[in-house]
Amino acid sequence: MPPRQRKPGPVEEAVRADVEALGDLVGIEPSLSQMAFRLAREIDMGGGEDGKQLAQLNRELRQTLAQLLEGRAADDDDDLGDLGSPE
Repeated sequence: MPPRQRKPGPVEEAVRADVEALGDLVGIEPSLSQMAFRLAREIDMGGGEDGKQLAQLNRELRQTLAQLLEGRAADDDDDLGDLGSPE
């Protein structure tokens, strides 16, 4: 009998939608996205140790998502071209 598929919880669903909206992942982005999915799953499952790890999991998820988006923000600035200069 094949393993039962687990339905993602609300945090994991939101993280997956956010990552999907980024489009193609490059460099370390696939690894970071997998880390974010796992952290979101742990949050959805209650945060371990009767919720004692919830705050730490939330911090780690925020940091992972910020790192995932960090490279994207630099790329967006490059798209400004001459619009970024005051002239």
